[in-house]
Amino acid sequence: MTTLNIRVDENLKKQASELFADLGLDMSSAINLFLRQAVLRDGIPFEIQRETPQTKMLAAMAEMKMIENGQIAAKSYDDVNKLFEDLEKDNDDEV
Repeated sequence: MTTLNIRVDENLKKQASELFADLGLDMSSAINLFLRQAVLRDGIPFEIQRETPQTKMLAAMAEMKMIENGQIAAKSYDDVNKLFEDLEKDNDDEV
């Protein structure tokens, strides 16, 4: 075993620690899991790309297709205020 020292944004570390705890992992185990998968796949074990208006549009189109095919349910609203609350929440989550 060896020690790895890395610098991470404090808020990111907190959020990741909470996520990993929910998954039954500590930070060290999660990082080891990432490293093992990177070696196993001979690269980063997930897709990395910038989010552009085009990628957002393609994601929205894919989601629409899944709704049409019945793979996921579309959300509906009886109250326009609830719709705007959810839209605001989605915008806050993206920041």
